Amino acid sequence: MLQSCWGTLAPKVTSCVRYSDLSTQKYSIIYTLPHIKLLRAISRLKLLQTAITVVILPPVYILYFQGGASSFLVGYSTGIALFAGVMLYAASHLFRRVVGMMYLDPSRTTLKVSHLSFWGKRQDVYLRVSDVMTIGDTGDSATETILKLKRYSSPETFYFSTRFGRIVDKDGFEKVFGSLK
Repeated sequence: MLQSCWGTLAPKVTSCVRYSDLSTQKYSIIYTLPHIKLLRAISRLKLLQTAITVVILPPVYILYFQGGASSFLVGYSTGIALFAGVMLYAASHLFRRVVGMMYLDPSRTTLKVSHLSFWGKRQDVYLRVSDVMTIGDTGDSATETILKLKRYSSPETFYFSTRFGRIVDKDGFEKVFGSLK
């Protein structure tokens, strides 16, 4: 967690730095994933699908108890609702770890990582560049389709792709992740 002079606010970057100081700095983009908009739409559709199945389930049970629906319909509706919930969890677990954009601050010491939240909204995480593992340290090869963004201080892993994404600033990207060769 980010230590501020007043307490814990966000991911740990440095001590006595306010979150607003990090979010108002000028950052230069080093990586972007154009398909993040599609993942955002799918994430929100999964929420909608789950909400619809949960709303439909009580009337089906009411109809069943009144004799207007078969046990097959109740079982089928319940199965769909449970499957939608499991898929929502699985999809959001994956989508929350996909990196949409990465930025570097002017001093090249802070990496701003943008990814999706559970609700399909943008969420920014600020990391010290010195805490980010290079591609070689993660055990990945630069030629792999999906690469890991890992930190030395945390087991949390994000994922990004140089094949489907675009490196905007190669020097900045290599400053963080090492050589791509």
